Amino acid sequence: MIARVRSADNVGDGSALRSRPQIPPEFEDHRDVWWRREGARQVETAYEAERFIEQVGFAACLTDSRRPGPSLYTAVCGRRDAVMPPNVQKDPEASLTWVLKDELIKRGKVYYAKLARGKATFLAPRMIPYFQAIWGIRRADEPRRLSRPAQSILRVLRHEWEMATADLRDESRVTNRKTFNAALDELQAAMIVMPSEVYYQPKFTYIWTLGVGRFPDGLRRRVKREVALREIARAFLTGAGHTIPGELARVTGLSRPEAGRGNRALVAEGYVTMLRPGTYELKDRERSRPWQTPTDGDS
Repeated sequence: MIARVRSADNVGDGSALRSRPQIPPEFEDHRDVWWRREGARQVETAYEAERFIEQVGFAACLTDSRRPGPSLYTAVCGRRDAVMPPNVQKDPEASLTWVLKDELIKRGKVYYAKLARGKATFLAPRMIPYFQAIWGIRRADEPRRLSRPAQSILRVLRHEWEMATADLRDESRVTNRKTFNAALDELQAAMIVMPSEVYYQPKFTYIWTLGVGRFPDGLRRRVKREVALREIARAFLTGAGHTIPGELARVTGLSRPEAGRGNRALVAEGYVTMLRPGTYELKDRERSRPWQTPTDGDS
């Protein structure tokens, strides 16, 4: 049985596209409630956005119905068929999402950065240790795992603590814009650096800082990798209700084998049921409500 489960969790993308399973209608309704894809619960303020992120655990910023998983943009739209228009500058829902993103960065109550695969992601504080356990880099490993441009930027930030984009580029002497942006993305993905504020005048710039300055407890808490996989899977399945092969990996950026391990840990715990290899379903939807934040798992 274990071998069959693993093979399903590791199915290649081509196979998934040829016969893509569908989410049952009752679980689309479940997702509407949890991911705020309904007009009665759509997000309109920064406070509501923070509550949404805390409830779902993690959410993308600007993805739409073409990508699975919770999304701030979809929650602002309040409908499951939301699609980002080509001209986002003139779209009121995309504009509101962007404004809320800037407010959330400034308020500093949820974590925001480009995480796995460069996707702009919000994390509830309770999820930070789990994401850190998977994608974080320990300081002792930085010389081996970070590129030289990323190390140069990090040295400056550890000395200055926070700095605007142009000043950081000059001080780090990573003057090539493409190299600098790639290094910043690298540091964000490793959960070391994050934006702390956004300014539009006199010119547009992010202010960059060390993540540990804003979320010291979450980023310093040590969690076993298997616990992290289980809790990331729990956060997704609680809101999704039902997941199909490859979906957790696609949403989170986990590898398929690790996503499978997280799902199977929830099966062993009795939190979800495996309907067939690669397909999992929440065992008791009635016990899980979006206004009842799931508790942390044991670490």
